[in-house]
Amino acid sequence: MENGRIRVLIVEDDDDFAYLIRDQLSRQDDMEVVGRAYDRRSALSLAQSLSPQVVLMDLSLSTAQMDGVETARDIRIATDAKVVILTVYEDPKVVLDASCRSFASGYVFKSQFALIPETVRTTARGTTPQECMILSLVLDRLSPAERAVLDYILGRTPEPVSSPKTMANQKTSILRKLGLHSQRELLHIFRALPALQNC
Repeated sequence: MENGRIRVLIVEDDDDFAYLIRDQLSRQDDMEVVGRAYDRRSALSLAQSLSPQVVLMDLSLSTAQMDGVETARDIRIATDAKVVILTVYEDPKVVLDASCRSFASGYVFKSQFALIPETVRTTARGTTPQECMILSLVLDRLSPAERAVLDYILGRTPEPVSSPKTMANQKTSILRKLGLHSQRELLHIFRALPALQNC
């Protein structure tokens, strides 16, 4: 944060809704909207060049249904920004699944527009209950053995007692279940996430 102000990037293809968000956040003394992206390509480029603390990500950009998931995950892998999903979908199962797959820190239903500033504020300044819930659901996708390997990779526990082949298979399975391509991506994502015991 520069001068204590939270840098926010808006990723939203609806001009009217993007204007409303920008107008709302501009009224907050501790926030600064550093840019607005319309699609996946511009979102990643701006997130890398503008270094926002928080990205407000529309779940459904214009090019494909729910392509905000992939866009959010790209940003989480490539930058240190936290992502908050914005969505018209209010089915908790759909929204939580999207949040887990994108490693988002939280979500706001567009019908709850007034909650956006405080959600941005709490997300930027610490670990939120939403973030802990999403992390718990992400980790629930792993078996106990895979959790042990993940904790070892993250330097949180000693090396599990397993053969090299078993370890390699479990690492591959972790990456597949989490939709990641390398241990480098895994380390980057989880370095920015709280340890579950801290939630």
